[in-house]
Amino acid sequence: MKIMVAMSGGVDSTMTAKILKEAGHEIEGCYMKLHQKPGYHEENIRKVKKVGEYLGIKVHILDLQDKFNEFVYDPFVRLYKEGKTPNPCALCNRFIKLGALLNFAKQNGCEKLATGHYVQIIDGFVTMAKDPSKDQSYFLAQVPKEVLKDVIFPLGDKFKADIKELAREVPVLNEFATQPESSEICFVEDTYIEILNKHYNTNLPGNVVDKNGKVIGRHQGYMHYTIGKRRGFEVFGAHEPHFVLKINADKNEIVVGSKDDLAQKIVELENVNLFIDEDEFECETKIRYRSPKLEASVKIDKQNKTAVVALSQNALGVAQGQLCVMYDGERVIASGFIK
Repeated sequence: MKIMVAMSGGVDSTMTAKILKEAGHEIEGCYMKLHQKPGYHEENIRKVKKVGEYLGIKVHILDLQDKFNEFVYDPFVRLYKEGKTPNPCALCNRFIKLGALLNFAKQNGCEKLATGHYVQIIDGFVTMAKDPSKDQSYFLAQVPKEVLKDVIFPLGDKFKADIKELAREVPVLNEFATQPESSEICFVEDTYIEILNKHYNTNLPGNVVDKNGKVIGRHQGYMHYTIGKRRGFEVFGAHEPHFVLKINADKNEIVVGSKDDLAQKIVELENVNLFIDEDEFECETKIRYRSPKLEASVKIDKQNKTAVVALSQNALGVAQGQLCVMYDGERVIASGFIK
């Protein structure tokens, strides 16, 4: 089978290509230029070409910066301006990696696209990886169901520790041994504020208000805060910790309250992506990548691609713009962005 592998020059993508080549498949690699971080691509392309030489495979360099800006970077910047907390990796997987790159693979005669994600496809469903500490099913929950037949994830049934051990036997990877794990958001060097500062003045002091709208303090600029944050703002005479409950971007104010005030049981979603046909179902949900699964009842409005999720217990830090993913055991059955 002819397979294109998304390659970064790192351990996971290199081992993905190696595993598939050793299984007898015809492999081509592809490095995607997605953003304009200075010096980033030059070094990675050097690594990818070295890996290509080592494995004896053709390597493509695909410039997707315009598409990445349209579907990932620009929404990232815009959502923070609107006082929301974006999830760029979910959008990137849908529109870029398993969107534009998959199309490129097909144009080059490949039957499948492979990536180094730690996730499995079982019976047509995105399914949690065997290694729970590396599982990326959450970030693939917005991928359309119909593309799953065209992608494979060779690392999904393996443990990261085992892949690292196997990688030690690959000379070209030893050369890159000091390479750190890739960051969650590839175009963010240190903090998201550095990105926003290229587009906006984020240092706009404003009012901190309580749930009733009473001014009780001052903040540095609403874009510095996300739901649940408890530092970086002043509450006059406060002795108890205060948490960000809501961000009113149009007024440049943040609403704060106690930890109990953060609690939320009803979550409304938009841009819902379904892997099942049911309009109502019971499931477990994650409201953030690192949050625990909570039991929930879900009602879907297919026409408007919206949903109402009723959690069985309170969740803290439910943030507009984040992805809510619904699971049946280890299978992803739906997802939507919190509105």
